[in-house]
Amino acid sequence: MYSGLLLVLLPLMLGYCVPCRSTTILRLLNLAVARMVYLILFLMGISLAFVDNLVSHLGTIFSVSLVFLACISAANLVGLWCLDRRHNRLTGEPGAPLQSKWRLLLDSVWLCLVILGGVAIGQVLDPSWFAVDTLSEWALMLLLLLIGVQLRNSGMPLRQILLNPWGLSIAAVVLVSSWVGGIAGAVILDMPLQHGLAFSAGYGWYSLSGILISDQLGPVLGSAAFINDLARELFAIMLIPTLMRRFPSVAIGYGAATAMDFTLPVLQRSGGVAVVPVAIVSGFILSLAAPVFMLGFLSLG
Repeated sequence: MYSGLLLVLLPLMLGYCVPCRSTTILRLLNLAVARMVYLILFLMGISLAFVDNLVSHLGTIFSVSLVFLACISAANLVGLWCLDRRHNRLTGEPGAPLQSKWRLLLDSVWLCLVILGGVAIGQVLDPSWFAVDTLSEWALMLLLLLIGVQLRNSGMPLRQILLNPWGLSIAAVVLVSSWVGGIAGAVILDMPLQHGLAFSAGYGWYSLSGILISDQLGPVLGSAAFINDLARELFAIMLIPTLMRRFPSVAIGYGAATAMDFTLPVLQRSGGVAVVPVAIVSGFILSLAAPVFMLGFLSLG
């Protein structure tokens, strides 16, 4: 457990200690993070190709991902809807009309194609000399280091995070309701409860959940975790414009950790600048919580 936590938290904390005021460097950093995500998913595809009788495992991959997606999504939506019933706080004018939703969806399709490319390349590689697991670990550590720098320089001071009760409430509801959905999915699939909780702790961070669960439970379940979290992101893109005005907590919270990066432009266009601090706070907290809880639950198995 401790070595796994160190693998994830050390580079994240080291990155968080690095201040950066150069907008040029930050733009390059954002580009590097995007490229690292593609590399990690490509390596995950290669790892999946090394599984014996891969075709026979496809049913398992899709059934596990769909069950967890349904259970976790249902729990999140109910919990966030209850939060909106108590505190519907969105005020002001909506943002600009959403124009790039299909482009964002296309970006997600590209992520799937990158994994398929890794599977194709993996067919001609020899697992005995291509150390895909070691490469994946190093790539993940570099990604977390860069993400740590991003979090430090996101423009959101720690005091502002701690003083944003709406963002904190959304993060807390997503955290707990995801665990409820993960337990329900594990019961339906007759899996150990700690594995279901690990699936629920990805919070939309597909590159992290895919690699960590692949490392602990194998590439088949790792691929299911990736599909679960990627599909969550896709649904968030489609739901945000529809839900924002009446159910802002649902719109912000369903994207989970992606609320501070990938789905943030969609949130801003649909809800205006008022939702940006709330989205960044909730996404920030869930991004920090994901590796801790995921490795913690996996260590129980």
